[in-house]
Amino acid sequence: MIEPLVIIPGLMADARLFLPQLVHLGAGRAMQVVLPTSGDTVEQMSEAMVPGLPPRFALLGHGLGGDVALDLIRRVPDRVTRVVLMACDPLAEPPAVAAAREARMVAARSGRLAEAMRQEVPETALAESPWRAEILDLVRDMALQLGEGVFLRQSRALQRRPDQQKILRRIKLPALILAGQADTLVPMRRQEFTANLMPYGTLQVIEGAGHLAPLEQPEAISEAIAAFLAGPMMLR
Repeated sequence: MIEPLVIIPGLMADARLFLPQLVHLGAGRAMQVVLPTSGDTVEQMSEAMVPGLPPRFALLGHGLGGDVALDLIRRVPDRVTRVVLMACDPLAEPPAVAAAREARMVAARSGRLAEAMRQEVPETALAESPWRAEILDLVRDMALQLGEGVFLRQSRALQRRPDQQKILRRIKLPALILAGQADTLVPMRRQEFTANLMPYGTLQVIEGAGHLAPLEQPEAISEAIAAFLAGPMMLR
């Protein structure tokens, strides 16, 4: 049986972040996008998702969605068959970064959500490409659709996110870390660290992509995910 793929987008992103992959992979397997919008912590977000998930599934998380994915594996380890992580930082947020995030939360409360998102995902977080401005427009549109309340909840979850190093070491599942070569928000050394902590972790670098690799290099990401999902599962 082909397991469904559950996708958890990151900060202020909806299904459009993975639209190319939904089209590419959706013909051959069930796909489910779950947004981390309920709760103020990573743990609350993962707990809220559990009732709506399939009995067994592969898991893909981007950014905050990756943190939530790791907590889901901690919570329901026997239901997850394999995991893909993208732009995911498994460490707790440093105080200086959390303080800077607070300023963006103040901007959002003041009706300046678009400005806050320009600071969250600056142009330099994406690789140079002819479609970089178009992707940034989509980032803003997804954020405005989700609204200030979701931005504040997700920002608090990132500020309070747990250190997940112990979880990573215990994940006895096939794991693929897809890293945009030009990602300045979650640098390559952090993604290498994530892959090395996981017993069956593999790092794959995507050239010509930054923080939003599913949109920057959609074909490369779709092909990498498809190849990974077609690989063998771990025997339990």
